[in-house]
Amino acid sequence: MLYKNTEHRFGLIAILLHWSMALLLIGLLCLGLYMAELPIGIQKLKFYGWHKEFGVLALMLATVRITWRITNTTPSLSNLPRWEQLAARSAHYAFYFFMFAQPITGLLLSWSANLPVSFFNLFTLPVLITPDETKRILFTEIHEWLAYGLIATICLHVGAALKHFLIDRDDILQRMLKP
Repeated sequence: MLYKNTEHRFGLIAILLHWSMALLLIGLLCLGLYMAELPIGIQKLKFYGWHKEFGVLALMLATVRITWRITNTTPSLSNLPRWEQLAARSAHYAFYFFMFAQPITGLLLSWSANLPVSFFNLFTLPVLITPDETKRILFTEIHEWLAYGLIATICLHVGAALKHFLIDRDDILQRMLKP
């Protein structure tokens, strides 16, 4: 079994990081959109707690993922037209931006609202900013708009993968399915 990436394929570790992040981020987006519409109550507070804890996990996994990406070969896209290479790289850079910006703004939002951020009751993150209602409103807006940007990027990414699988019939999608 291939654990590390090669010039032609992704390895098992990259594949596991990709799909675990995909499921985690999509789950967080769905939970975020759902809980935002709930009335204030016990259920909403419970969901907010989960959202924050899994958001911290996403930030941790993003750090592992970018470290793995930097220290490993990335399969070549040289068989694709130049515009598709550029689009693929741009989408991946956008994903890395969102993987860090989204949880960081979530942390800033919580801290500015004077709410602690726990990691599954194992530890509480230190508060790095002072509570401030104006900042809370700003970070809430940024966090929300980043979520919409991430949703759009996911849709483009999935659409491109399906295009390669169904129309181009190349191995681009298969490289991320099995090592």
